[in-house]
Amino acid sequence: MRIEELKNNRVNDFIKYCKKHRAELDDSFLYEEDLQSFEPTEENPTYIVMNEQDGIVGAVSLIMDEYHRSGNKARFRIFHTEIESFEVYTLLMKAIMLHTKELEKVFLFVPFENRKLSEVMEGLKFNIERYTFVLVREDREVPKFHLPNGYEIKKLQPGNEETWCAVRNPSFAKLKGSETPITPGMVKKMMSDDDHIEGGAMILYHGDKAVGVIRGTVDEYENAPIMNIGPIAIIPEYQGQGLGRVLLRASLHFAKEKNYKRTILCVNADNNHAKALYVQEGFEQVEAVTCYKYDIHSTNVEI
Repeated sequence: MRIEELKNNRVNDFIKYCKKHRAELDDSFLYEEDLQSFEPTEENPTYIVMNEQDGIVGAVSLIMDEYHRSGNKARFRIFHTEIESFEVYTLLMKAIMLHTKELEKVFLFVPFENRKLSEVMEGLKFNIERYTFVLVREDREVPKFHLPNGYEIKKLQPGNEETWCAVRNPSFAKLKGSETPITPGMVKKMMSDDDHIEGGAMILYHGDKAVGVIRGTVDEYENAPIMNIGPIAIIPEYQGQGLGRVLLRASLHFAKEKNYKRTILCVNADNNHAKALYVQEGFEQVEAVTCYKYDIHSTNVEI
């Protein structure tokens, strides 16, 4: 057995390994559309575990894009080995941490069902940062929505990137996991990503003032297409007026127009108000995951 940094000649084998094991893991970045353009770069440091036959039996990969680095953090794309050995996980952790010296934290999402991986995380001195629920809405009728007088929903257009940020950032400033502000450049890139749906990103205006945003993107769940809804954001001074429900229904109607039979979204476990809204609108919880956090400079663990 040996651990080595992933090179371009083994990328296809790495992708096959990710697909093979994604059902055991948080699969947010392990689907075809997420992996088809994957390259082992500074933004995607990746290591693999090789057996004596030169086959991949383990892998670790971090997402260190502009958004995550601006918050001094990184997120694991995958952290897994077929060898049931804490030592192998420790060696993978030691290798990947060489790329995190300028960061403060790294995050890993683990499904509740994967107790073995949770035990590994706890052994490596990861701490529970939060819990997240995944909710799915099956194909069913979408209730009508009515905009209050003076309100209008418009499609996000090139040139409106700053407006999007001006709504999204204060809305999420206290939301665990999403508190890092985004930039107009990130929004511009978002609009050119493969998962972007033309017209799926919407801005809610009250007169000339932007007060809410919502976005629907291409996703996959249970090997079938699905539209992912998020972010759903209302600026603080306009919250509690039912505008989030209006935006959600507008996005659900958009999904119908685009022939998506199901929609999916995520919500933090401590956001009871938001979860209650989604359940009222026909979503059902299908998964629960634990977000583990590793504090790079304060965690006292030998790796």
